[in-house]
Amino acid sequence: MSNKPIEPLKQAETVTSDVRRAHPIQRLLLIDVMRDKESRPVFYWVGGVLLIGTMAYHWLEGWSYLDALYFCVISLATIGYGDLTPTTPEAKLFTIIYVINGIGILLALFDRIRTVRNMPLQQISTKENSET
Repeated sequence: MSNKPIEPLKQAETVTSDVRRAHPIQRLLLIDVMRDKESRPVFYWVGGVLLIGTMAYHWLEGWSYLDALYFCVISLATIGYGDLTPTTPEAKLFTIIYVINGIGILLALFDRIRTVRNMPLQQISTKENSET
């Protein structure tokens, strides 16, 4: 590393990039992770599993689509309030498989968040510039 001073223009670009990268709303809503092309399969996996689960619980339990989606989100997030519970043996078996899959989804999502947010800022800005 050299001790040469950073040009003012370059320093301003770096600060702007840092501020844009650390935008709290984007981080809260995982927008920074969704912009990463390598993270998209995880989000497709989540959407597919939620769709399959919603349809399955609607069919197996006779719940409305909203109740089925609510149960899927609560189950995949491993919260489990207990206000809706599967009653048929088939739905209980499906829930066991579904929740195990949900744990895998959470681990994959946490790994992508860690990976994206630990990328060097220069690498991220190079990615963003190449996409536009």
